[in-house]
Amino acid sequence: MKATLMYAAGDVRVEDRPDPVLSEPTDAIVRVVRSCICGSDLHPYHSLADTPAGTTMGHEFIGVVEDTGSEVTGIRKGDFVIGPFAWSDGTCEFCREGLHTSCLHGGFWNDPRAGTQGAQAEAIRVPQADGTLVAVPGITEDSPLLPSLLTLSDVYGTGWHAARSARVGEGDAVAVIGDGAVGLMAVLAAKQLGAEQIILMGRHKARTDLGREYGATDVVAERGEEGIAKVRDLAGGRGVRKVLEAVGHMPAYEQALGVVRDGGTIARVGVPQYTEGEIGWPFFGRNLTLTGGPAPARAYIEPLLPGVLDGTVDPGKVFDRTIGIDQTPEGYAAMDNREALKVMIEF
Repeated sequence: MKATLMYAAGDVRVEDRPDPVLSEPTDAIVRVVRSCICGSDLHPYHSLADTPAGTTMGHEFIGVVEDTGSEVTGIRKGDFVIGPFAWSDGTCEFCREGLHTSCLHGGFWNDPRAGTQGAQAEAIRVPQADGTLVAVPGITEDSPLLPSLLTLSDVYGTGWHAARSARVGEGDAVAVIGDGAVGLMAVLAAKQLGAEQIILMGRHKARTDLGREYGATDVVAERGEEGIAKVRDLAGGRGVRKVLEAVGHMPAYEQALGVVRDGGTIARVGVPQYTEGEIGWPFFGRNLTLTGGPAPARAYIEPLLPGVLDGTVDPGKVFDRTIGIDQTPEGYAAMDNREALKVMIEF
């Protein structure tokens, strides 16, 4: 099969690799129908050290079950399924609490220690298939819903996790930092949860226009102190009660600290590319709450799925470019150069 590997920063290749096979009786093999490139994939694209053996890439996919292990009972061959960006058994104490990314018997894709590979490939082995995969009856491989279904693998659930972690509710004033796919999904989620004012901090017009379509009431293109001042002014001078940070770089966290109202909440879902941040007296003294983390996307697929299926929401609009597997290196470059918001890979 064809699969995407990264060998160093900027060095993405598509190669022939052995087809995946069942390893455990709880496994399934899924033929990938759609995958994509994530904003978080750009972090290793910028910084990965030389890796002679290469590392597989991709953690978002939808596809068709090709085979199952002897202990798999909830998923059958031929099922169309959504695969979240972490695999989990669905039964441990953390899964029962809705925190599937902390599953005691789960893990993440592209982890050699767990024997998992990437989803930017023609097929993938799925551990703990019953707990991980969500079957969607009636979906065909040419369905117009495929892009939106694919967002449930990660970005829609991650945006939802940001808003839910911040406890966004009716009448809230919310700032969303970042106009990437996750930031736009955070706008959508805040709108769905009843936010009255949603200020999107972003400076790419095509993206912020989509953000307005998803529910942003205001757009702030400025950054730094100028951007902080503008958000505070829009929010009545004292800042917003809820901030959803969807970038992961220190300047974004500093902007979050700048725009949040005393007593407010910052929810981070951008993978942090820093090891230290302000949580001392300037944070403590303002009675701020810091929350968020890797989204348990599996917990959100079933609650969010009906709105996708009935067309109430259309999160798939975040995909603005579709490529074949052979063009994956070009897809990375397009996202890195801000020529594409989010790239979908079709098979």
